[in-house]
Amino acid sequence: MADEALVKNKQVVLKNYVNAGLPKESDMEIKEKSIQLKVPEGTKDAILVKNLYLSCDPYMRNRMKKLEDSYVPSFEPGSPISGYGVAKVVDSTHPEYKNGDLVWGTTGWEEYSLLTAPGLLFKIQHTDLPLTYYTGLLGMAGMTAYTGFYEICTPKKGEYVYVSAASGAVGQLVGQFAKLLGCYVVGSAGSKEKIDLLKNKFGFDEAFNYKEEPDLDAALKRYFPEGIDIYFENVGGKMLDAVLLNMRVHGRIAVCGMISQYNNDKPEATHNLMYIIPKRVRMQGFIVSDFYHLYPKYLEMVIPSIKEEKITYIEDVAEGIESAPTALIGLFIGRNVGKQLVVVARD
Repeated sequence: MADEALVKNKQVVLKNYVNAGLPKESDMEIKEKSIQLKVPEGTKDAILVKNLYLSCDPYMRNRMKKLEDSYVPSFEPGSPISGYGVAKVVDSTHPEYKNGDLVWGTTGWEEYSLLTAPGLLFKIQHTDLPLTYYTGLLGMAGMTAYTGFYEICTPKKGEYVYVSAASGAVGQLVGQFAKLLGCYVVGSAGSKEKIDLLKNKFGFDEAFNYKEEPDLDAALKRYFPEGIDIYFENVGGKMLDAVLLNMRVHGRIAVCGMISQYNNDKPEATHNLMYIIPKRVRMQGFIVSDFYHLYPKYLEMVIPSIKEEKITYIEDVAEGIESAPTALIGLFIGRNVGKQLVVVARD
């Protein structure tokens, strides 16, 4: 192997487990290693990729803890963290991938990654759409919104839909899907800028700043005097408690995430769970990877809507792999507006 094929490879490495409290940028560090731009001799069904865009997602907070019995493994201190991203194949010993192919899926937070389990990847066929969309709208976040709203909540035209963390990567899409179906949609977020986006850019019927509401139950009664049919749950905690008081009979709750709880040592108690009995509410947690077999069906639905400009998608773009720790931490203090992603390279 010629020396000139040895290149520098910057990596985002977890320094130590962060079991409680808000993670800090100093819990991660940028390290530089070298990598040969070739799959090692004798390694079958592997691909070497150049990472282009990385996706910052709330579930990554839990992977910074030492986890037992989790659907997704902990990050390893001293090793690069991993997550969803968009990448270009540089070398391949896998029959389904060739040099130059564009893919999205699980990759390392580094400039180049050797992927020995490319089953976690999707080949990008629609290259006429922005590649960054595959970190969100056309990737995991889009599939999460689609799965939770359509598959879990089985929505009907005219229903009352509430979305928390509504300006985030998933929430902004749930609201727009609900509007396309003819539902009444209200979202909540944590700043005036985000509320303006929800109402003026994403077409929500109403939106409110949860930080300005001393009584969340009263706020929901104001926006949903007849109650909520569908709640897309992203935050948990006090918001979930208030929603449970306001669900309609046969309401559905898709539990996507609970970002308000991720930094707590012990989760907050949920006090109003008993209301799901008389109201016959169905509440279901889900993991999007269980539904990836529906990805072609999702693309069939969403791509025409994107091309007809019926769906708007806002991205918050951080430049350079060095900015990745700051971008990831920003998710947990509401710094991002829209889908947070990191540009590692543009080609």
